[in-house]
Amino acid sequence: MAFRFSAARNCATAILLAAAIAGAPVAALAQDPGAAPSKQHKKLPEAPGKLPRVGANGVRSLDFLFGALKAAPDEASAKHVEARIWALWLQTPSDTAALLMMRARAAMDAQQMDVALKLLDAVIKLRPDYVEGWNRRATLYYLQNDYAHSLQDIQQVLIREPRHFGALAGLGMIMQDLGDDKRALDAFRKALAVNPHMEKVPELVKSLSEKVEGRDI
Repeated sequence: MAFRFSAARNCATAILLAAAIAGAPVAALAQDPGAAPSKQHKKLPEAPGKLPRVGANGVRSLDFLFGALKAAPDEASAKHVEARIWALWLQTPSDTAALLMMRARAAMDAQQMDVALKLLDAVIKLRPDYVEGWNRRATLYYLQNDYAHSLQDIQQVLIREPRHFGALAGLGMIMQDLGDDKRALDAFRKALAVNPHMEKVPELVKSLSEKVEGRDI
């Protein structure tokens, strides 16, 4: 689907995208409700429905698991490791935050986006260090076609966890939707560098590489 932006919108979007990729602070931009396509057929990468139990050794376990993810010999092994990473990301010492997250997920599943947004706002206010609070809200904003706020939240995720392959792939999807194939390719490549076993992302990298860089002679 083609996008139509005013000159001012083009300039603001370019600044926002560059800041998101570079990791610089992102200024809030007004949402353009007509600027993005429907998300009925797409969603940002998220945790699987069933996750294993994990211990309390968060950072040390994550370092080990990311190494295991890169070295996984097959897809089944990779999916097992990936599920453990998601389980650690979703873990929070706050019972209140965990309950709010559960209710926000239920509200999103029921298409009660306003309710979900208020719940996720509360999670982030309560635990601003909680990566998945930001990541879940980025997904909600994406589903509402609010790319400016989704990118801001993705940036907060990546500040706290630069290896968050879900947020990196989500960034790539937003860049692609906005027609910025070069930055989409960069984001997808970063996601694959962390998690070489992501579904569909290798195909996206291949097609975007040919589009952006041309075919090999």
